[in-house]
Amino acid sequence: MSEKKQLIVLGAGPGGYAAAFQASNLDLKVTLIDPKPDPGGVCLFHGCIPTKALLHIAAVKDEAAKAEDWGLSFSGVKVDIDKVRSWKESVVKQLTGGLGQLAKARKVEYLQGTAKLTGKNTLEFTPVKGEKKEIEFENLIIATGASPSSLPDVPFSDDVMNAEIALQLKEVPGKLLVVGAGYIGLEMSVIYKSLGSDITIAEFTSDILPGLDQDLRDVFKKERKDLMENIMFNTKVTGVAKKGKKMEVEFETKDGNKKKQSFDKILVAIGGRANIKGIGLEEAGVETDDKGFVKVDLVRRTNVKNIYAIGDVAGQPMLAHKASHEGRVAAEHIAGHKTAYEPKAIPAVVFTDPEIAWTGLTETEAKEQGKKVEVAKFPWAASGRAVTLGLKNGLTKLIIDPETDRILGAGFVGKEAGSMVAEATLAIEMAAVARDLELTIHPHPTLSETIMEAAEVYFGHATHIHKRKKK
Repeated sequence: MSEKKQLIVLGAGPGGYAAAFQASNLDLKVTLIDPKPDPGGVCLFHGCIPTKALLHIAAVKDEAAKAEDWGLSFSGVKVDIDKVRSWKESVVKQLTGGLGQLAKARKVEYLQGTAKLTGKNTLEFTPVKGEKKEIEFENLIIATGASPSSLPDVPFSDDVMNAEIALQLKEVPGKLLVVGAGYIGLEMSVIYKSLGSDITIAEFTSDILPGLDQDLRDVFKKERKDLMENIMFNTKVTGVAKKGKKMEVEFETKDGNKKKQSFDKILVAIGGRANIKGIGLEEAGVETDDKGFVKVDLVRRTNVKNIYAIGDVAGQPMLAHKASHEGRVAAEHIAGHKTAYEPKAIPAVVFTDPEIAWTGLTETEAKEQGKKVEVAKFPWAASGRAVTLGLKNGLTKLIIDPETDRILGAGFVGKEAGSMVAEATLAIEMAAVARDLELTIHPHPTLSETIMEAAEVYFGHATHIHKRKKK
């Protein structure tokens, strides 16, 4: 006899557990299935959280080194990799364990194991321990996430790492090659550089963070010359071979030039692919698009009316906060509420040092779309708070519709940029105009003032820089 569930959420990452918790809040009986012992998914166990814990350590170490310019000298600073690993793991355990307790408090049934759809209303559940069993469901939310892409014919290993393997901190390699200069590649480069590795980066495109506005990239590159000195653009990896204890890598440039270099380890960060294989989409009749994502509508429902999909499996951007929002929308629709997934802006953050964040329309996208915009920039060199923090090269920019003065996008680079982007995202969601930001009194001295002053720049009367608006 098969069991029957009202709602099953397949995958307990930030999208899955947010969906399960919201569904429980709305009085649905929820079953959450995941291979991990607690909710959290890749983000909490192997991604966002452990990465940010290590980036914090890197930032503290780097700031201690910079403090000599301010009259503070530290001697004997060293990295105890065992303690670093232990602290990182304690952060993960605290947060995932807390989610486990929240699941129990909400009376969400948590099943540790994997599952595969066998029809539109059934799946086969394989527990971590025990025998397989069939489960029926009224509704299902697919939240199985994504997996990192590997180099062709080069499987992941202790020598050719993905982010999950690298975050285990088994050792700190002397020479580390990072393949990919997107946000994961840069974050991991910052971590391992701080821990003591000599970093080389190979990027297939012509610059870091493909698609990002050039002025934001330029600030990062100016601040992180230590990472930029060994970076190869327009370069792809065409071969990897182990020679003794070293990894010999063959590179080819856009011009067809080839060369070889040896490294102790390789870290591959070239994007990811949706986890749609092996979960029974074909058996249930769920459709996918040509990019390998599950097709969904405004409530994240698939072509099968009782099956929904959220997060990385449902398309770009592959961000935890996007998945969480989708999860809540799907849960609300299943519970009978009027809802829709219609964000005006989804913020993105690169948690490097300095941080980079953006939201809404970028200047690059505006140019590609032929859209007329006006850009207002406020350099952090003119910010009192930035100067007190020893920051020289930060930037706040606003993308504004010159006909309506409406805020269309924003970008930040500098300390705590990831926290500042939320205000700009709210402004876009609320259809705020530049005058709204200008007239909102911001506390002094703070970095958030740069948002207000960027709006003042737009009108040509910023307090702390002299730049008249063009007529």
